[in-house]
Amino acid sequence: GINAEYGAADVEEQVELGYVKENIVRVRETRITCLVANILVFVSLVMIPRPLEYIPIPALYGVLLFIAVSCLSDFQLWERVLLLLTEQSLYPPIHYIRKVPQKAVHTFTVLQLLQLAVLCGLSFSGIPYLKMLFPFIIIALIPIRKFLIPKVIMEDH
Repeated sequence: GINAEYGAADVEEQVELGYVKENIVRVRETRITCLVANILVFVSLVMIPRPLEYIPIPALYGVLLFIAVSCLSDFQLWERVLLLLTEQSLYPPIHYIRKVPQKAVHTFTVLQLLQLAVLCGLSFSGIPYLKMLFPFIIIALIPIRKFLIPKVIMEDH
């Protein structure tokens, strides 16, 4: 079947002599999409003073929530969170599940969820000065990624 885990490329997996071989079938061009997105952002900046004030805030939040939920299926962290809740025999044939032990995948997922919880806790806190620390917390995640995660999860995985 065709696997869309490679982002802009469709990859076909073939099993030959017990080994999974991945072949790139088609590459999707993405420059036009980015150009259109940037043009639309510019147009929305031009519209800030007048037309945007007529859009109700709940409608805007609804559109943003729809965009976020519709993108969850392409989000690898979301896939791994669902794997935490799924029995191992029902796992989909995802390439990283075949190559990495279940314990390593779940450990990495839990570590990422903890980091996300810290970032969300800072972002949604009512203390304004705490929100100013957000860039420093992002920078503090670099040593966690560089030093802590390799000690918990083997480099092979």
